[in-house]
Amino acid sequence: MAVKIRLRRMGAKKRPIYRLVAIDSRRAREGRFIDHLGHYNPLEKPATVKVNEEKIFHWLKQGAEPTDTVRSLFAQIGLSEKWELIKQGKDASDIEIRAFISERRKKRKKTKAAITEEAAETEVVSSGEKEKESKE
Repeated sequence: MAVKIRLRRMGAKKRPIYRLVAIDSRRAREGRFIDHLGHYNPLEKPATVKVNEEKIFHWLKQGAEPTDTVRSLFAQIGLSEKWELIKQGKDASDIEIRAFISERRKKRKKTKAAITEEAAETEVVSSGEKEKESKE
């Protein structure tokens, strides 16, 4: 049985509230779920996400896969960083999480800068080649 951590839509028409649930991947979105893990309210400004971290980590250890939307919610609230530290066998204290997040951001900035530099170099080369072709 493949378990997913996904959103289950609740609430009235045009007023959605979502529950985070652990559910068999073959079940319908509104189908019977295994465990209630938290809730997400996108209508509040800012949107609220309340989760039971112990239950989520329990299901992740059991092999449950979060959907893309749930994964992005976990990243917004810092749960994905905690999970990465737990997988590495480290303590998930606030200090280590902040350090881990800052290291990740530095790496992302470096890779984005490298990509933009590479793109700029290819544009210069390609424009230079076009000029040579037009002269011939």
